[in-house]
This record gives sequence, structure tokens and C-alpha cells, in this order.
Amino acid sequence: MELSEYTESPDYDRAKELEAFDDSRTGVKGLIDAGIQKIPKIFVRPADELVEELSLQCPSDDLRPPVIDLAGIGVKDQREKIVGQVREASREWGIFLVTNHGIPSGILDGMIDGIRRFHEQDGEIKKTFYSRDRTRRVKYSSNIDLFQSRAANWRDTLTISMAASQNLEPEDLPAICRNASMEYITHVTRLGEIVFELISEALGLKPNYLNELECAKGRTLVCHYYPPCPQPELTLGATKHTDPAFLTILLQDQIQALQVLHDNLWINVEPVPGALIINIGDLLQILSNDEFVSPMHRVIANKEAPRTSVASFFRGAVEPPTTYGPIKELTSEGRTPALYKEFTVPEYLNKFFGRAINESGLQLFRL
Repeated sequence: MELSEYTESPDYDRAKELEAFDDSRTGVKGLIDAGIQKIPKIFVRPADELVEELSLQCPSDDLRPPVIDLAGIGVKDQREKIVGQVREASREWGIFLVTNHGIPSGILDGMIDGIRRFHEQDGEIKKTFYSRDRTRRVKYSSNIDLFQSRAANWRDTLTISMAASQNLEPEDLPAICRNASMEYITHVTRLGEIVFELISEALGLKPNYLNELECAKGRTLVCHYYPPCPQPELTLGATKHTDPAFLTILLQDQIQALQVLHDNLWINVEPVPGALIINIGDLLQILSNDEFVSPMHRVIANKEAPRTSVASFFRGAVEPPTTYGPIKELTSEGRTPALYKEFTVPEYLNKFFGRAINESGLQLFRL
């Protein structure tokens, strides 16, 4: 389909189309179920984005984010090697994959299957979870920035939030993915604490430094479903963004779609069976005073098959809010002065989600 077919017409009412899509409460999957062959205009990327795209494509498939094997993490020499790899990856990429992370493959597969089944079940059941209320602990929606973005993304999301409370009642979760979600949350929480230990050491701090700051608290899982798209060249599964968290642990299926912006090129993050993706978030870039980077990343749309992923955000102490800022040990005499002002997580999130998500929130807090 040519982009010219989507040229703005005098009678086009974008706001009305957005409202109609939201009011349907069936998301992108509902469009596919209705048998559409042409994506609605609200999903078509602006022409300037599509032109810019041509200059950002990676010319080679050989460049990939690092893969770090966590086997032997309890052995001193091997741990030092792993910490060094984490340090380099967090500085140069802001994203890396981990293998031998301790979460059984059955738990990973069960979570992906459970989330896929949630999104592919009868739409009337999903509607009972549909909400745009950010304070709701479990909700289903499509496009968190639907009314702020220039173009909607081709994905739906089940959100499970433990930001205000660490306790999650099983009956709050959809029955179709309840057991799988509870098991996965237990395992991924422990892995998050381990990764924070490695990152603390990579910053030259004691292993429990970031965990004592409660960076591993405030967990939110965003469980995405990307239906097959009839015109993937015109839209995105997720627009470019950074993560408003200290750390993200991403579980994805084997459909290639995730890309990270590295040296101003979009690099594929190829799925590795059994591996999880670790992503440095905005809040950790601030704490590290730019020692580690929160990378831009995105998800491309595809025509062949649906894609499922689960991003576990570790957002720190939200309720009651803790004040965070560049770590004093990293900004002491002889080192780079603090580059950011202090913040609370609710303050950061309110500013981040108060606009389209395709711009990093870091500049909002930079001194």
C-alpha cells in the first residue's frame, strides 16, 4: 500500500478515530478479528519518520548486543569476569542478554503461552479488564500514549502493577494466565535482585547497594501482544522509547522484532532460546550519572505471525516515594559532578507519561 493513499483529507477527524478505537475496548487484536486488510490511519507513521528510517538501517547483521553467561556467578573469578562483561555492556549498549539465569524454561514458556492465550481469548472477556486508569493494578489496554502520540502502535498490553504494593492477590489476575504469571513474577523478582547486585559491583559499589536503595521494588509487568499486521512497513509494534525504570528484564518469544539504537543504527536483538534481555532504564542512567546508558529501542511490526513479550520493569520505591539522584560515591571529588537533579519515581513517571513516549525523559531532569 502506498503512503499517498493516507494523505490528509479535509474531512479526516483523527480525534474521532482515536476515540472510536479506544471505545471498542478490543484493541488491535479486535481489528484483526474484524478482518481488516488496510490499517487505520491512526497507526500510519508520519512521512518524515518513514524517510528518516532509511538512514538508520544497520548495513550488517553481524552486529549484536552482548550475550552474558551467568553460570558460575557464585565463583569469585567467574563472577569478576561476569561483572566486567556487565560493566562493558551497560556502558556501550545499555542492553544485553543473559543465559543460565536460573529461571526454568518451563516457567518462561508457560508465561509466554499464558499471555498469548489471554490476548487471543474472547474479546468480551478481555473487555472486563480494559482501562486507562494508571492506578489500576491489573488492566488491559492498547497504546498507553494513544492520545499523545503522532501514530498509534500495533500492539495490545496486559499490565500487572505492583508499584504501590508488593502484594499481589492471585484472584486479581485473569484466570487464563494466573498461575503462570504468579510463578514467573516470583522467579523474575529474584533475578532482578541478582542483576542489581552485578550492576552495583560493575559501578564499583558494594553488591547490595542498589537493592538497599529498593531499586528492585515497584515492579510492573507489561505483557505485550503484537498481532500480525497487513501493512508492517507503515507502522511499528512499539515506537522508539527508553524505559522509565531502573531496570527491565524482557522475556520474548522467538519472533524477531526488537531493535536497539546503537551508534545511530537500529540493531536487531535476535531471540536466543532460553535467554532473557536486560535493559538499563532511565532511572539507573541517572543514578550512575551517565556511567551506564538507557538505550532507545523499538519493536517492528510483522505480517507473518503474532509476537508475545513480557517486560518486567523495576521502578524502585513508589509508595511511600523515595528521593533518588546521582549516587554520591560516583559524583565525589575528582569525578564528574552530578548531571541530574533529584526525583521521586511518581514525579518521573508523571512527566514521562504526560507526553508521547518517543522521547527520553532524561532531559526533563538534567541539570
